Formats: sequence, structure tokens, C-alpha cells
Amino acid sequence: MLAVLTALNFLNYIDRSILFAVQPLIQREFHIGDLEAGYLTTAFILCYMVAAPLLGFLSDRVARRPIIVGGAIVWSAATLLTAVTHDYRTLLIRHAIVGIGEASFVAAAPSLIADLFPETRRGRVLSIFFMGIPSGTALGYVLGAWLGQAHGWRAPFYVAAAPGLLLAFLMAWLREPARGACDSATATAERGTIASLARNRAFLTATLGMAMMTFALGGMQVWMPTFLVRVRGMSLFGANLYFAAITLLNGVVATLSGGWLADRLLSRRRDAYYFVSAVTLAISIPLTLAAIYTGRPAMYVFVFAAEFALLLNNGPLNAAVVDAVGARVRGFAIAVNILIIHLLGDALSPSVMGYLSDRTHSLQTAFLAGVAALAISSAVLMIGKRYAPGLGGGSASTSVAQLGGDHAEV
Repeated sequence: MLAVLTALNFLNYIDRSILFAVQPLIQREFHIGDLEAGYLTTAFILCYMVAAPLLGFLSDRVARRPIIVGGAIVWSAATLLTAVTHDYRTLLIRHAIVGIGEASFVAAAPSLIADLFPETRRGRVLSIFFMGIPSGTALGYVLGAWLGQAHGWRAPFYVAAAPGLLLAFLMAWLREPARGACDSATATAERGTIASLARNRAFLTATLGMAMMTFALGGMQVWMPTFLVRVRGMSLFGANLYFAAITLLNGVVATLSGGWLADRLLSRRRDAYYFVSAVTLAISIPLTLAAIYTGRPAMYVFVFAAEFALLLNNGPLNAAVVDAVGARVRGFAIAVNILIIHLLGDALSPSVMGYLSDRTHSLQTAFLAGVAALAISSAVLMIGKRYAPGLGGGSASTSVAQLGGDHAEV
């Protein structure tokens, strides 16, 4: 099941990034400007954000496997229907439908994975699952550019659609685990109800820290190829190929390494997921500054190292969110997390960085907004680690309260 879900996540992000690779070809065929092209991604993100909490709420109350299967079929079918898309409005509707389909998968899959593995292994297994984000994104750029140039912009979408339908069929035959089957943490009131999410400090700090990291990562991924061309004088093809290659490599090595490291530390400190994320985000700050202010050839090393440090957090930070809540509300909590991190993160950062670049006439200055977000993320997670739930116990705040009561009785 982990293999099928990871493959679906991989295809999910291939489908998202293909659009960015073939966007100039779409603009040429439909005679649309940059604003209309940007609306395609906006439509996707808005539908994705709005649908996620609704589908997450549903996934806590019914079987998750049919939701995932249905979502995979919807987004794969919508991708396949690109064959009959011959006007801009239809393409816009197509992207909105894909957002709804992908939301059903992303809201339910991490909750399902959490019921397959105990807390002590979730950093690693969620790293495997979320490895699909950077690796799928990188391959989507390459696949889209290659097939789009040779066979037209629709061709890469056909390639991405067929495997999704096959994986949906395989998923339908797998057996769903019992909800909460591998949880050892105590089901406290703070972790077990929807209403308690607003006061669950472990969940809130992990989510806010992830939102700020998403702000930085989302903005930098959008503007880095442009930075390499405009500021560092690379060719368009060379800049995209270099960035896709390091994203693919880091997406595998850094993501898996971060999950392994956090799980190793979990036996010594219950706040390992928060601690690893906070420290590696702090390390990424000087590396990012060096990447944007150092010329070639040293710049290549710093860009690679900065992205490596950022992607180390994929597994640990998602594991922190999953473990912060009980199994009965996990699907909804993950969906709320999705809504917040995109609303405060990559839905804003590309525009904010673009605005700063226009105002200051400097992409280097614009990147400082991402650096500031990394600093906030690291600080929030350093605070949040005190609220990390312990294995076989409640949150840190609950444990302290219990210790205080025992001391008073003594």
C-alpha cells in the first residue's frame, strides 16, 4: 500500500509541474497572456484548498480507500480529457477538477499510512511518501519540456494520466488497516476532537512552521530558474535542467535522509521531528544567502546545499503533524494543514517575491522574503518542540500537568 500511495503521489506532482513546462506552448495556442496563464494554477490551488477540509472530514468518517481510488480516477480522467480541450475556458475547468481529485488523495493518504506503521517509523515512511513531491515535480518539468517540444503540449498529459488509472485499480484491491491501529500515544481531549485543533499547540506550531517553510520553498522554486538566467547568465534550458536535476537528486536523498535521522533520534528525544526540522531550517538560512549572493561556480554548490537542507524536513515535519492529532480526526487535521500551509505559503510567496523584485529591481532582494520565512519557521518549531506528544503518553503540556498533580499529592 505504501508503494502504491507513493507512486500516486509521484504522479500527482508530475501532473502539476507539467503545466509549468508547457505553459509557453499553451499560451501560444490559446493566445493568452501571463495573467490568464497564472489563473490556471490559481484555479487548481483554490479548488484544492477548499476541497481538502471537506474531503478530510469525510475520510475520518468513512473508509479512506474508496476516497483515494475515486480521487485518482477523477484527476487521471480529467488529465486524459486534455485530448478534447481546445479552448482556454475548458482548460481552466480541467485544472479545477484536477485540484478536487488531488485533494481527496492528499487528505486521506497520510492518515492511511499512519495506520500502517508505528510512530517510531513514521518519519521514514512519510519521507518515502513525500519523496514524490520533489522527484515528481522535477520529472514533470523534464517530461513536459521533452514531450511538449516534440509532440505538442497535450502529449505529456496523456503519459501522466494512464498510470494513475492503473494505480487506482491496484489501490481498490488493497486492504485498509483499522483506524488508529499503530498509535501508541494516549487519545487525550487535546488530540482527539475537531474543536480541539484550535488549542492543540503541537499541531498549530507544526502547521505554522510548515506554512513558513512552504512560503520559502514555493517562492524560491518558482523564481530560481529565472534568477539563474537573469542574474547568473545561464541559458534557459541550462537553468531548468540544472534545477530539475538537483531537485530530483535532493528529493530522493535529502527527503529519505531527514526521515531516517529523525526516527533515529526519536528514541532519545520525543521532540525529534520538531528538533530536526528546526535545526536544518536554521542551517538552510546561511546556505540560501550564499546561494543568492555568490557567483558561479560556487553558486552551484550553495544552491544544491540550500535545497538539500530544506528538503530534509519533508518527512519529519509531516510526521509531526500526523502524530500531533488522534486517529479519529487525523484526516480532517491533515486537510486543515493543507489549507493553511498553501494559504500562508506558496499561494502568496511567488507574488510577494515578484512584487519585491519589481519594486527593488533585484531578484536577490526578493529572495530575502524567503530567508525571513525560513527564520520564522525555525523559531516556531523550536517553540513547538516542547509540545511534541510522547510515545505512549499525551502532549508535553498534559504530562507536565500530571506530574504537577502527582507532586502535590506526595
